[in-house]
Amino acid sequence: MVGGGRGENRALLAALCLCLWVIICPLSCGARRLEVGSKQTLNIQNRLKRINKKPVKSIQSPDGDIIDCVHISKQPAFDHPYLKDHKIQMRPSYHPEGLFADNKAASSSNPKERTNLINQLWHQNGKCPENTIPIRRTKSVDVLRASSVKRYGKKKQRTAPQPRSVNPDLIHQSGHQHAIAYVEGDKYYGAKATINVWEPKIQQSNEFSLSQLWILGGSFGEDLNSIEVGWQVSPDLYGDNNTRLFTYWTSDAYQATGCYNLLCSGFIQINSEIAMGASISPLSSYRGSQYDISILIWKDPNEGNWWMQFGNDYVLGYWPSFLFSYLADSASMIEWGGEVVNSEPDGEHTSTQMGSGRFPDEGFGKASYFRNIQVVDGSNNLKAPKGIGTFTEQSNCYDVQTGNNGDWGHYFYYGGPGKNSNCP
Repeated sequence: MVGGGRGENRALLAALCLCLWVIICPLSCGARRLEVGSKQTLNIQNRLKRINKKPVKSIQSPDGDIIDCVHISKQPAFDHPYLKDHKIQMRPSYHPEGLFADNKAASSSNPKERTNLINQLWHQNGKCPENTIPIRRTKSVDVLRASSVKRYGKKKQRTAPQPRSVNPDLIHQSGHQHAIAYVEGDKYYGAKATINVWEPKIQQSNEFSLSQLWILGGSFGEDLNSIEVGWQVSPDLYGDNNTRLFTYWTSDAYQATGCYNLLCSGFIQINSEIAMGASISPLSSYRGSQYDISILIWKDPNEGNWWMQFGNDYVLGYWPSFLFSYLADSASMIEWGGEVVNSEPDGEHTSTQMGSGRFPDEGFGKASYFRNIQVVDGSNNLKAPKGIGTFTEQSNCYDVQTGNNGDWGHYFYYGGPGKNSNCP
């Protein structure tokens, strides 16, 4: 009887503990969730305060963006400790020689190869005053889409294509695929290209498709320096499928340094007319009108800063040379081309398109192109690149084909549909 009583007491105690657990656990777990939630909210608010500077004027863009006109001296670049007393360089000391010698295609005698000017959507509703720069406003929902508050505005690691290591394991490890032309083996002080602009279809929101120039220095290990400029469609970053002008930089292979556009301190913008990360319009259409943008990146021989120009008219700003190690001197490789994220949804290759979503052999009006590709040499001259190589991880998914003619100089078509009967 005594033993049975002890058993009953133990059972009663266990039941009581269970009751208490049922009551207390949801309260404590809920409190923990609330604590985590409020901490994340605070982190997001702090991040937004750092990114979104007080505007002189704000412009509502037709695509839903808000463009803030921020005084040039209040832009995010000056949050950098090394830039506290920086005197803004309002114009480069030198432009590369031969800059406008390759604009034949815009007035080509062949109507099929005429291209048209591009604008940004927000221009329809206003412009920023002098001494301000346009910054796309970041919203809390933008930050919430990122894998973490800390990683917002950053690329995943291993996104610069390394042409010499076509290792199948590397393809699936990084999840990024490319179709590029490149040069290496010399010292490069800049690069130029004219790229036609499309709106590739993205299968999943965590994937993107872009077309850009890479200015690269260092090895492809943890010390890679990279400056990147072009157009992209990135639902995770922007919350839509619009085609947008973008920049990126890193000095440690996408680990801790750098970001897209003006989402961290680094790039110093001087131009009041072009907003990084803003939608560009109109876009090229299959068998229809073709629209392209010209991008030039070059190193100022006097100050050592890396400058960016958009089209013939817009010098946008510069990356101070102190941001970099290898690029403080020169680049060792230049790459031009497309990149997509292949997250292998359902264990199959993504159907996210690169470029127009068509293979290069379809040619003008159908496939995407880079034309008039050039490099800047040690004498600050724009020159045709020598020894152009091409690279793609899976040519049945995305491919690249180079060419050369009088109007377009060195050019290539690139891109593809991703998943198809030959790319399972």
